[in-house]
Amino acid sequence: MNKSIELESKYGAHNYHPLPVVLTRGEGVYLWDDAGNKYLDMMSAYSAVSHGHAHPRLVKTLTEQAAKLAVCSRAFHSEKLGAFLKRVCELTGMDMALPMNTGAEAVETALKAARKWAYKVKGVAADKAEIIVCSGNFHGRTIAIVGMSSEAQYKDGFGPFPAGFKTIPYGDADALEKAIGPNTAAFLVEPIQGEAGIVMPPAGYLKKCADICRKHNVLLIADEIQTGLGRTGALLACEHEGVKPDGLILGKALGGGLLPVSAFLARRDVMLLFTPGDHGSTFGGNPLAAAVGLEALNVLVEEKLAARSAELGSYLLEKLATLKSPFIKSLRGKGLFVGIEIDPHRAPAREVCERLMAQGILSKETHATVVRLAPPLVVTREQLDWAVERIALVLKEMGELKAAS
Repeated sequence: MNKSIELESKYGAHNYHPLPVVLTRGEGVYLWDDAGNKYLDMMSAYSAVSHGHAHPRLVKTLTEQAAKLAVCSRAFHSEKLGAFLKRVCELTGMDMALPMNTGAEAVETALKAARKWAYKVKGVAADKAEIIVCSGNFHGRTIAIVGMSSEAQYKDGFGPFPAGFKTIPYGDADALEKAIGPNTAAFLVEPIQGEAGIVMPPAGYLKKCADICRKHNVLLIADEIQTGLGRTGALLACEHEGVKPDGLILGKALGGGLLPVSAFLARRDVMLLFTPGDHGSTFGGNPLAAAVGLEALNVLVEEKLAARSAELGSYLLEKLATLKSPFIKSLRGKGLFVGIEIDPHRAPAREVCERLMAQGILSKETHATVVRLAPPLVVTREQLDWAVERIALVLKEMGELKAAS
């Protein structure tokens, strides 16, 4: 066994099942392992590396700020935070932001904000607020969040869970309207479900949900941790249907592939319900994170990464559609956020990913049936062509092996 893998297995909790590769370096869309092998990254760390690995502008910002001031806590002001919050609010059209570190922390912040709004503004009785979520959701793995998950493994052995969540089918706007009651505070939804396997709702779904929430005085909170910041071909996936949510959750790409940076953004009347001591984070909004987050947003805009994602995502789906392999059950996605659903009767998606790794492509299966393709947004057509050729080769080889057996 590889020494690094052996040490990780011996001393690290077994809460992941990584592919057997030890990565040591990244640049742009490429990664290298400890044996010097080169790979095309078709996963982008679940969209956290949308800008590409070691983007020169981001690395420069990181190193310069780290040499000046990295962490000082929110007990004091810092010169970088205000500019970062202003930029993220202006780009997304939101009023105010509360910075955190990981996506799950930003989701927890959104849950607290929605509940306090329900009690202080909507008039819901104490401890009665409900938040509606969707089946197949993935918002993180804290106790509260896994409690509202429909994935059995995420819950197994971790209860009891906080109350106050109601689950409805994803993509069914009528189910949302039926589920809303006098105690409903918010509807928390992913515009496209990533961890569920790049699941697309019906056209017009989000717009209809927004109208229903407005009609019933319910907050619409969009979890755009994976879909946000250009991944689907627009700055926010909500923009595809002209929807402006009441609350917005960002993470992943906000840290430029260098740091964990997240934020909950909302209307001013929602955010101003937080008072000193209500919520906090030692590292959330630290000068290093704020400087990198600001530069990540600037790079995103100046390099037109959302437009690149729209153009190249369509191109990738067109190329994949030509493969005509019996192993492919369906293709779906938007922008550079694509899922290849593998027929489980023919092969598990993990086997496809392992064979792709041998061909120089790194991806990861989700829910055992879908191969996720979400490269850095700086990828080129030529690199996508090469990736599709390797995918075709792997599926052809697997078909030949199956026929021979």
